[in-house]
Amino acid sequence: MEDNKILASKRDGIGSLVINNPEKRNAFSIDMSLAAADVIEAFGSDPEVRVIVLSGAGDKAFVSGGDISRFEGSRATPEQVAEYSRKAARFRTVLRGVGKPTIAQIRGYCLGGGLAIALNCDLRICAEDAQFSIPAARLGLGYNADGLTQLVRLVGPSVAKDIMFTARRFNAQEALRVGLVNQVVPASELAEHVAKYAATIVNNAPLTVLASKRIIDEVVKDAQDRDQALCDHVVADCFASQDYIEGRRAFMEKRKPAFTGR
Repeated sequence: MEDNKILASKRDGIGSLVINNPEKRNAFSIDMSLAAADVIEAFGSDPEVRVIVLSGAGDKAFVSGGDISRFEGSRATPEQVAEYSRKAARFRTVLRGVGKPTIAQIRGYCLGGGLAIALNCDLRICAEDAQFSIPAARLGLGYNADGLTQLVRLVGPSVAKDIMFTARRFNAQEALRVGLVNQVVPASELAEHVAKYAATIVNNAPLTVLASKRIIDEVVKDAQDRDQALCDHVVADCFASQDYIEGRRAFMEKRKPAFTGR
């Protein structure tokens, strides 16, 4: 896809999306964004996939940002900016909305558009060498409300302003302190740690995980914007499922449950 710059695979319930542009530190073009959205949609409809992990190829970057070398031809006029924003929004929307947990596995640079990708994942696990920044103020470009909503929800308005006003880089430990990431691990252990973490989720009840994802995404919204019917529906689905029966029986029989997502 996009000259093999987006790689997709699945194994043991884990769907893997690799951003494969290491010669440009995994800079992300709009064509790569559209291809990545297609992969996430496919994983979302694949019953064999229970968790989705996003990572960058090589050891230098998760995603170093948008491919600035293409901006002159794709973001130079107001019309081009609007078209670019529309296409880029599709990937963010698909990533936020997919009915599977998503994990950003972050090594090295996670800048600009790369941080936007990570922010729209459910979880972020990074290596000790990770660096984070949104350098918009150094480029003169503007971030719209949709692009900043996830950042503000995650770290709060004060830290979000620090990130946007200064365009400075945060190291992994500061990112952990302000809530930008969930965990920091040694770089040599990152891939194995994320794989084990994802496997833990794979072995849990998919409908319960989905219900938790949907409800948490709703409760962070203003009360008037919450979809209470959706929250009630996903909980009801859990109690009406075969997995609920399996979970109860496995507990009583002192064995590991075998959940099917039904």
